[in-house]
Amino acid sequence: MNEIEQILKFSVEVEQLKDIHRKTMPVGLDRYENSAEHSWHVCLLALLLKDHANDQINIDRVIRMLLIHDLGEIDAGDKIIYASETKEQKSKESKGIKRLLSFLPKEQADEYFELWHEFEAGDSADSKYAKSIDRIPPILQNLHGDGHSWKKYSIRKEKVFEVNSRIDQGSDGVWNVIKAKLNKAVEDGLLQ
Repeated sequence: MNEIEQILKFSVEVEQLKDIHRKTMPVGLDRYENSAEHSWHVCLLALLLKDHANDQINIDRVIRMLLIHDLGEIDAGDKIIYASETKEQKSKESKGIKRLLSFLPKEQADEYFELWHEFEAGDSADSKYAKSIDRIPPILQNLHGDGHSWKKYSIRKEKVFEVNSRIDQGSDGVWNVIKAKLNKAVEDGLLQ
């Protein structure tokens, strides 16, 4: 099979990401977001907020990380970020990403698998920024959606601040703005 055929087959396979439903609703809509929508949203945010990153980043690498970071959910499903991550869940995601990337030409698959691992580790400037941006859409969706998933899953303010404080690792400026919004949500009774 030639490279173009392999890439097209991969493209068809990852369509399944559109059927992985997340735990938050897009602002103004009465349905749950799918993971493909989330991937688009975080890529756009990463691009728009790149000048606020703490460190020098390569936005091309960041966007590539964000485009592939949730592909493992096709096989593993989505879980709310506030739930403890299990070894079983992480193993399913890793196997899922390997399975999906196996459709691609080997060199491309290896490159994206390395990027996925880099994102997961969160140690490089690019991955710290990518992971910080990944947290923003669900916060905004809750802030502009009456705290729907926070309320539904009984997520307390301490957990929201604990989990999302990693935004500071990628952009302390963005975290300061988000933190102020979360504090206002607490004052307004949106977040308990």
